[in-house]
Amino acid sequence: MKHLDVLAQNIATGDRRALARAITLIESARADHQQEAQALLQSLSQHKNEALRIGLSGTPGVGKSTFIEAFGMMLAEQELKIAVLAVDPSSTRSGGSILGDKTRMDRLSRAPRAFIRPSPSRAHLGGVARRTRAVVALCEAAGFDIILIETVGVGQSETMVAEMSDIFALLLAPAGGDELQGVKRGIMESADLILVNKADGELKPAAIRTVADYAGALRLLRKRGQDPDGFPKAQPVSALHEDGLAQVWDDIQTLAKWRKEQGHWHKTRARQAVHWFEEEVRTGLLARLKDDPEISAKMQELALKVQDAALTPDTAAKTLLKALR
Repeated sequence: MKHLDVLAQNIATGDRRALARAITLIESARADHQQEAQALLQSLSQHKNEALRIGLSGTPGVGKSTFIEAFGMMLAEQELKIAVLAVDPSSTRSGGSILGDKTRMDRLSRAPRAFIRPSPSRAHLGGVARRTRAVVALCEAAGFDIILIETVGVGQSETMVAEMSDIFALLLAPAGGDELQGVKRGIMESADLILVNKADGELKPAAIRTVADYAGALRLLRKRGQDPDGFPKAQPVSALHEDGLAQVWDDIQTLAKWRKEQGHWHKTRARQAVHWFEEEVRTGLLARLKDDPEISAKMQELALKVQDAALTPDTAAKTLLKALR
């Protein structure tokens, strides 16, 4: 399709409007748009620009937007091109989203080297929009150096962001030791950096104590041989006063360089690609089952029995799978 070839060429030259149009195409639920999106991604796969993908998650109110804006501005001042993919929470009823990230990152949204794209999570697991992976590929083809993927909230499902990132940072607020119990083990095992934000003013002593608590936990979870000495690590930052941001960037570069030199970088990306292939197969199979009228009716029938406690979920699932065979 000629218009897709033109779109791909414009994206490869860094045309922001073309990139925005392509992202809209990818996020569309229309079947014809999805076909075009796949064709576009396939044509862009020849562009081998490899951006550094940084996943960022954190508890609500911890200051993720403030951190991303300050961190992004620092990188932009170093003449790096930054893409921010901020996944906003969607309503489970209407599917609507606030999409307010651009209003929360006013300075960064006006920076010539920055591109911010808020996307609705559409209630997908972990708040990571299903098409975010495809948008990452588009941003790489457009020549961005750094891609920041901000996800909604913190929970066990948020470990999904680690499956599309090279470096995963967890942003937390200063708190008492009991707060450590509220962070899921899966998140802790996935985190390369734990950044305790708001380490300024009266909160600074609490932030230092919180860093010590998490540093101790990370030492227990650390897997030897996968990271250099000192990683994963916890450290204090103040996004408001822009303290500690340069150290965070140094640590990210150190860790990325070490993983590339040790051969872990490309092995991880290859494993991630297989993971998302299998995820797409599972999602696609479920969608096809629901599209089949006979199977859909059988699923609804079994769902009612599960709802009425006439069948356990396991028994109902096995019944459906047996019927498919």
